[in-house]
Amino acid sequence: MNKAYNFSAGPAMLPADVMTKMQSELLEYGNSMASVMEISHRGLDFMEMSQRMEQDLRDLMDIPNNYKVLFMQGGASSQFSMLPINLLRGKSIANYVNTGQWSVKAIAEADRYCDVHICTDSHSNGYTDIADFDDWSIDDNGAYLHYTPNETIAGLEFDYVPEVDMPVAADMSSTILSRPCDVSKYGVIYAGAQKNIGPSGLTVVIIRDDLIGRVIKKQPVLFDYSTQANNNSMYNTPSTFPWYAAGLVFQWIKDSGGLTNMAKVNKEKSQQLYTKIDDSDFYSNPINPRYRSWMNVPFVLADGSLDKLFLEKSYNANLLALKGHKSVGGMRASIYNAMPLEGVKALIEFMSDFEKQYG
Repeated sequence: MNKAYNFSAGPAMLPADVMTKMQSELLEYGNSMASVMEISHRGLDFMEMSQRMEQDLRDLMDIPNNYKVLFMQGGASSQFSMLPINLLRGKSIANYVNTGQWSVKAIAEADRYCDVHICTDSHSNGYTDIADFDDWSIDDNGAYLHYTPNETIAGLEFDYVPEVDMPVAADMSSTILSRPCDVSKYGVIYAGAQKNIGPSGLTVVIIRDDLIGRVIKKQPVLFDYSTQANNNSMYNTPSTFPWYAAGLVFQWIKDSGGLTNMAKVNKEKSQQLYTKIDDSDFYSNPINPRYRSWMNVPFVLADGSLDKLFLEKSYNANLLALKGHKSVGGMRASIYNAMPLEGVKALIEFMSDFEKQYG
């Protein structure tokens, strides 16, 4: 098999060591005489694995004891509904920040349950910048404030946590585990697994205890956080293989120096790629440099007619999934934890060669 670097926005590249481990254990997990996909989720082997998995995540993120860690299904999109169902708590208003297309989806779903107050809106600048926090309009009667720390499509990322007198909820699908995080600043953190955690099918929710247990009446039982919190995330059969894979990723991050080292490497990767873009008249990135994403780097070619050729040649050079989202166009390099620095260097070298030939 040829060595390739997968720049997909998700499902994304997984660490090679994790893939090798999964391959070696595929037919038999431990001494269970069966695959992890076949053993009971209530059996001793799986229960021990799930407890270790949660503890590893708690260790990595230094999660306080007054927070529950839930492993759920439905993707991050299911949380767009679960947040208002669980966090409104008798109020009728929620604050939302619009910095990109995932924010838009969260807002549209919340609008089904409450009056959504938009604190700030980056739509007018094409999701390339974030207004100063002092200029936000926050409704003090809101039950919570929701924002997306990193917008995967536009590559727009916060460099701070909004500080407000209400719970803060964050869709961290594309930034979780990429750097240290002060969990205590949030009421709820949620993330789809398929970027920095593992294969798709798992959603991680980290929620403060006092925000559990008061849902809007007559909602589905599975949309009540207390249902999962009171049943160790096993009210129904969980996505067992993604749980197992996530546990291996958590171990890999620990073995790789934890989140401090992840941040160091991720910052270096993004800086090198942005430097290549900025030093060129052939490539450009539209995002305010202060808010450029570490994880998702969109860029466009000066001559858009070369896009197809760029994608063909990059694919032939074993650089995969560089096509930008259809709403943005151009290219996008997603460089999550599993993307090694060598992969980014290979992309930069290809970009330089392509520019010399066609620029």
